[in-house]
Amino acid sequence: MAPCLCFRPDRTFTVAQFTDLHWQNGERDDLATDALMASVLDTEKPDLAVLTGDVIAGSGCADPAESLRRAVAPIALRGLPWALVFGNHDDEGALSRAELMAVAQTCRGCLADPGPAGLTGVGNYRLAVADAGGSGAPAAHLYFLDSGSYAPTAAGGYAWIARDQIAWYAEAAAAARPAGGDPLPALAFFHIPLPEYAEVWDTQTCAGVRYESVCCPRLNSGFLTALHEAGEVLGVFVGHDHVNDYHGLLHGVRLCYGRATGYHTYGREGMARGARLIRLTQGTRDFATWLRLDDGSRVDAQPEHAPEGCAARA
Repeated sequence: MAPCLCFRPDRTFTVAQFTDLHWQNGERDDLATDALMASVLDTEKPDLAVLTGDVIAGSGCADPAESLRRAVAPIALRGLPWALVFGNHDDEGALSRAELMAVAQTCRGCLADPGPAGLTGVGNYRLAVADAGGSGAPAAHLYFLDSGSYAPTAAGGYAWIARDQIAWYAEAAAAARPAGGDPLPALAFFHIPLPEYAEVWDTQTCAGVRYESVCCPRLNSGFLTALHEAGEVLGVFVGHDHVNDYHGLLHGVRLCYGRATGYHTYGREGMARGARLIRLTQGTRDFATWLRLDDGSRVDAQPEHAPEGCAARA
């Protein structure tokens, strides 16, 4: 039976976001990733772990199924519930996204789901977080979307969240809204950042660093518009750009990068690997977030970046 997600008696719910593990075959870098994940999980004791894509580097895996099982082992061995979305490198080996999802679902604690048949991508699903009172009633929702790999048209670059996925989200958000009430708080997780990640850095005060360009789709399919209109998602969490870790508020949604976790991929000298933690509090339309780094340190206050040459706007 799949584990139930619920707020704790103290009315908190904590998510550990791991991103861009790029696990291959258990080499030294992979073992360092495993140790980092284990340290974060043992220190933070989250209620849910989320892997936001590029869990494995498919093209470098002799056995992608075994690589995926080993990548999630630190979570599964601790009996924690977890979810994932795919990135642009997961299925570059011998297994497709659908096959990798089937492998994931055999692992202990997995809550990931392939999502509706016929919908673009593999891994479009929603999880409910029940209230702390034991009634089982949802008090928050978590959305997971497949942001794809590379552009499906001659536009080039990276894929965008497709229109049928946006329609699915809008319908799911409408159905989740309590009758006659305000929408429940929600978070969204996928791999490739939206084009608005560049906009928020250029126009708003952000917390964190940007050491590489935002590698987003060249076309904007309007997903942030859908989030804004639904009014439920407080924060979006992505990976993909390994040396960006900032977050900033745009049109009522906080756009957040995770902190790259994996050692078997590029990084930046002096920028430690780690994880992002996200804490919801039941009854509050906000969340706290911080980083836990590979030396065990916790970073609550990231450096502030103010926009240049443009007045900040909400």
